[in-house]
Amino acid sequence: MIRILLADDHPVVREGLRGMLAAEPDLDVVGEAPNGPRAEALCAELRPDIVLMDLRMPGGGGVESIRRIRAAGLPCRVVVLTTYETDGDILRAVEAGAAGYLLKDLAGAELAEAIRSAARGETVLAPSVAARLVDQLRTKPERPRLSERETAVLRLVAEGCTNAEIGRRLYIGESTVKTHLLRVFGKLGVDDRTAAVTSALRHGLLDG
Repeated sequence: MIRILLADDHPVVREGLRGMLAAEPDLDVVGEAPNGPRAEALCAELRPDIVLMDLRMPGGGGVESIRRIRAAGLPCRVVVLTTYETDGDILRAVEAGAAGYLLKDLAGAELAEAIRSAARGETVLAPSVAARLVDQLRTKPERPRLSERETAVLRLVAEGCTNAEIGRRLYIGESTVKTHLLRVFGKLGVDDRTAAVTSALRHGLLDG
C-alpha cells in the first residue's frame, strides 16, 4: 500500500484528488495539509510514502517545504502537483529535491501510475515540464565525464523509464542498470534520479 499526503490550499482540489485516488486499491490517502509547514509536520507524524505538493499556498509554499523535508531525511518523496508551469517554478522545485513535477490536468489513471512510479524511486515529469528543463539546463562550462553506457542509461531515466525497462532496452540486467546509476550519482554528486537528470541537463550531458 502506498501512503499519500495531499498538500494543497484548496479543499475542493484535495477532495477531488482523494476521490480520484480512492478507486485505486493500492493507494491510500492518509492525510491532507493546506500549506507547506503543515505538510512538513504531517510528514514527520504520518510518514507517508508520497507527498503531492502544490507550489504556491498561503501560509507557506511548497518549494521551501520540499527542501526542509529532504533536509530532515524524512522517508517520503515529494511530487509537485500544480497548475504552474513557469521555468522558475520548475527549476526551484527540482533543485529543492522534488521527486517529480506534474500538472493538475493529469487524468486519474495517469496520476495513479505516476504515484506508483515515484514510490518505486522513479522520476516523474509532465512532458511539457521535461521539455522546459531541457531548454533551461543545457549549458555548464565544466562537465563531468560519463561513459557511453552511463549516458545511455541516464537518457532513458530522463524519458521516465524504470530500471527494468532500461535493462530491456539496453539488453543488460537490472542490477547492472543500478550499478551504472550509482556511478552516475557519484560522478554528478547527487543521490537520486531526478537530481541526476537535472544535473546532467545543466552540464549539457544529454545533448544531441
